[in-house]
Amino acid sequence: MPHRSSATSEPAPAPEPTGDQCDRDVAAFVAEILADAPKEPLPAPIEFLAGAEGLGIAFEPGEVERLGRFLALLLHANTRMNLTAIKDPAQAWQRHILDSLTLMAPLAELPQGAGVVDIGTGGGVPGIPLAIVRPDLRFTLLDATAKKTAFVRAALDMVGVQQATVVTARAEQAARDTQHRDTYDAAIARAVGPMATVAELVTPFVKPGGVALLIKGEKAGEELESAKAALHLLLCAHAGTIETPTGRIVVLEKLRATPKSYPRGNGEPKRKPLGRER
Repeated sequence: MPHRSSATSEPAPAPEPTGDQCDRDVAAFVAEILADAPKEPLPAPIEFLAGAEGLGIAFEPGEVERLGRFLALLLHANTRMNLTAIKDPAQAWQRHILDSLTLMAPLAELPQGAGVVDIGTGGGVPGIPLAIVRPDLRFTLLDATAKKTAFVRAALDMVGVQQATVVTARAEQAARDTQHRDTYDAAIARAVGPMATVAELVTPFVKPGGVALLIKGEKAGEELESAKAALHLLLCAHAGTIETPTGRIVVLEKLRATPKSYPRGNGEPKRKPLGRER
């Protein structure tokens, strides 16, 4: 057999990157972005402080500054990542921080150490603002996009939140994991999808007797009406709707363990909302 020169040999294929290697690459990318992030927190506008006071929120020393630090990180990272459509700082205080803190009232009844899962956390909203002002609760922040969860991990560390865990997974998959299914005292979600879709994705995480708190807009009533069949199939019930300065919070009570067939496969709750498949 003729000798084959190494100069003309085809190079060996590069090894496929492992999941751990991808995670490290994404974490390094986010760290590079945040390396030159502003060190000072964004100052809270008077409108935000007045809105928080109207909600009955009394901040502990340093909490407003930590919220401003998170917002500064979010808006800075957003210049190179798709984390939020909101770029104006004053608007971000209202649409991200105050909107998140409207959940304080329905979460007030949870005992110390209760578990809360934020489904589709994106850039960490509403999970991180709530974790800052409710350090007595345990938060799990879940999103399917690795770059977003890498940012969330870094932001939690940089604002000093210790009682939070970040999970990179689709809700359809994580909800079938016994570590998460029927586990949490409350689930929260914002801008995840129409009511039938979000209920199927969120309620499997909640333990029977727990609640799902869904931040919705002015069409919440219409969405609830169209989701009646879905709520029946998911064994949960509409427990009330709370009007807030930034929208509405729909409260769903989980009556019994979610049937094993839900949630359906990846993307199906969005493509074919439960109760309206045909």
